[in-house]
Amino acid sequence: MPVIGVTRFVRFFRIAAGLDIDKNDLKRYSDFVNDKIYDLLLMAQATAKANSRDVIQPWDLPITKGLQESTHRFRDLDEEIELRPILEMIAARPPLDAALSDETTDRLPLIVGGLSLALAKAFTIIEPGVKQPATEEWERARRTFDLLL
Repeated sequence: MPVIGVTRFVRFFRIAAGLDIDKNDLKRYSDFVNDKIYDLLLMAQATAKANSRDVIQPWDLPITKGLQESTHRFRDLDEEIELRPILEMIAARPPLDAALSDETTDRLPLIVGGLSLALAKAFTIIEPGVKQPATEEWERARRTFDLLL
């Protein structure tokens, strides 16, 4: 990731939840985001197929109320930080049996942003007062999201 990207992510986590992450955390973050996007798209694919479609539409994505709210809060925050172009690059699109509609593809960076904001907030819930999430906090956050998404 380019240095400007690292700087923006560090700033994002600081503004979003008062966290100090470093470039080593970005690998964990990237793995988390790509795993969760894959999970969401896999379920969306099942919904599309159940409706006899080969194209995943935005309404096929299993977006919870909390994730939707995080996405809206991210949009407001992103006006200041401008992470969306970077999120477009890091959100891997896993191979699926169904194609993504253009509208779904366009929404993925915002969904990734919502997941990012929810992750940042989750650290402060899992370990109140945490400033620099350690491996243990990353694992707890991952297990929590695995239960819900």
